[in-house]
Amino acid sequence: MILEEKYDLIVVGGGHAGCEAANAAATLGSKTLLVTQSLETIARMSCNPAMGGIAKGQIIREIDALGGYSGIVTDESSIQFRMLNRSKGPAMWSPRAQCDRKVFEQKWREKLESNPNIDFWQDMVYELLIEGNKTVGIITKMGVKIHSKSVVLCSGTFMNGLIHLGEKNYAGGRSGEPNSRGITKQLMELGFTHGRMKTGTPPRLDGRTIDYSKTEEQSGDINPEKFSYTETSSLSSDHSCYITYTSEEVHEILKEGFEKSPMFTGRIKGLGPRYCPSIEDKIERFSDKNRHQLFIEPEGVNTVEIYLNGFSTSLPEDVQLKALRKIKGLENVKMFRAGYAIEYDYFPPTQLKHTLETKLIENLYFSGQINGTTGYEEAACQGLIAGINAHQKNYNKEEFILSRSEAYIGVLIDDLITKGTEEPYRMFTSRAEYRLLLRQDNADIRLTEKGYELGLANKKRLKNLKTKIEKSILLTSFLEKQSVSPVEANKILEEKGSSLLKQKVKLKSILARPHIWMEDLLMLVSLKSFIEKNNIKEDSITQTEIEIKYSGYINRERDNAEKLTKLEKITIPENFDYTKLHSVSAEGREKLNEIKPKTIGQASRISGVSPSDINVLLIYIGR
Repeated sequence: MILEEKYDLIVVGGGHAGCEAANAAATLGSKTLLVTQSLETIARMSCNPAMGGIAKGQIIREIDALGGYSGIVTDESSIQFRMLNRSKGPAMWSPRAQCDRKVFEQKWREKLESNPNIDFWQDMVYELLIEGNKTVGIITKMGVKIHSKSVVLCSGTFMNGLIHLGEKNYAGGRSGEPNSRGITKQLMELGFTHGRMKTGTPPRLDGRTIDYSKTEEQSGDINPEKFSYTETSSLSSDHSCYITYTSEEVHEILKEGFEKSPMFTGRIKGLGPRYCPSIEDKIERFSDKNRHQLFIEPEGVNTVEIYLNGFSTSLPEDVQLKALRKIKGLENVKMFRAGYAIEYDYFPPTQLKHTLETKLIENLYFSGQINGTTGYEEAACQGLIAGINAHQKNYNKEEFILSRSEAYIGVLIDDLITKGTEEPYRMFTSRAEYRLLLRQDNADIRLTEKGYELGLANKKRLKNLKTKIEKSILLTSFLEKQSVSPVEANKILEEKGSSLLKQKVKLKSILARPHIWMEDLLMLVSLKSFIEKNNIKEDSITQTEIEIKYSGYINRERDNAEKLTKLEKITIPENFDYTKLHSVSAEGREKLNEIKPKTIGQASRISGVSPSDINVLLIYIGR
């Protein structure tokens, strides 16, 4: 059977990458088909029911600033919100929300179904239609041919997925769902290299059988913020998480099952996430630790199901339950289902362009775990960029690429295609050279205008951004001009342990002091009345505060970013022959030839390419 309707874009997979890809392309005007094995599992939170976290929260804010939906859906399904790392500098502040898993899925599906440019097809994709070196559609398991101008593969853990539980293993893309087959073999025949990775999930518990009195309560922020820069509702009620710990007794029980662990017996070949290890990994790698922290997280408001964050495992079910019942608060716990590990195919992302289009096959894009990443947020931002660029190319428009100094999204994609990854890639603030520029509070300032120019962010978003900036400028001007006397300020300064004033100074100079924050200065009548009179909102106040307090560091980062931007503007000819660079190391030539960087800036970030190699390259291209 051939589906008569031809699409601009087919998105394969309805996970976080697939949802953002389909929505972005369709919003921009592409006739889009979302193909998924089950319409009931669109936007499923396969692992923990939460969005955001360190660096991940910044990514969700960036997706939202560009006009994506992950932030909005998170706000609409949140049951707890926390701003992490408040005790550190603003570059480290990271929003995180606990979500109701079912509501999250429902809200995403509603968003997609309300987009008139999105059609849906429930089936498994078995093969890509290729003509020459271009993809022109797909063939499903049921033999249906569907034609399109481009395809985005967002296959998650489904490609040849193999689930491991103790000594058992079986084919599956997720618990209770079949894996997908066929595409890996075809891609390999087309010349792609591939590898295997693994990830895991903890057991799901019956919350009715947990004694919370023996655990530590972890409530959300007293004044919770939200992810989206749009007018989504703030969180009205907070649902606590709880903390407990493993013990040496728990570790000894778990060790009894190591001989049946697929990780230790070698049945799992793929590498797992370094920064989100299984409990077996933790016991082995951190043998000096006599306990590990666990988070008891609710799956939603209308369910007693619990996610035990920090206890990812693939040990036999009986070992899991025996160990769980030695943990404080879990002495009588019952499991809804055991934890398991899943091994799946991925394709090293050095085979991609910055647009996430493959180098080998035109109009074919990869996003999400197929590129070796882990996490909903990392997948969602790749889907957004792939969807945008598929649309842009289909309509002969300029490609959309974010630089490392513009967004964490830019850092992530550049890391993937320039350095590659041999283990599941997770975003951290430490991966960004300009993290003080890439804060969670200014994602809209960095990206909303870009989203508007694309056609993804609407006019109201742009208007809100301009208001925020104008109010921040107004407040900054007031702080620069308004003086404060010792009589007014010294009580505040004394309470904060800051040196007292002997004469009048500008408010800005006081705010620039360490440990003095805007909330302290709001005790001053002149400042408080100015803010109220001019209706200056919290986001503009935060923006002003950070820019003043960290102006020296921020300006230094901007200068460094501008210097490196010059290297990004020096392009390398597309078919440059690196073999003639005899003064470049053999490793450098090999890596340059493999990656084929577009600019000197990208070349300088390739592992194995030294600064002297870059100097030689500059000479050869006449710079």
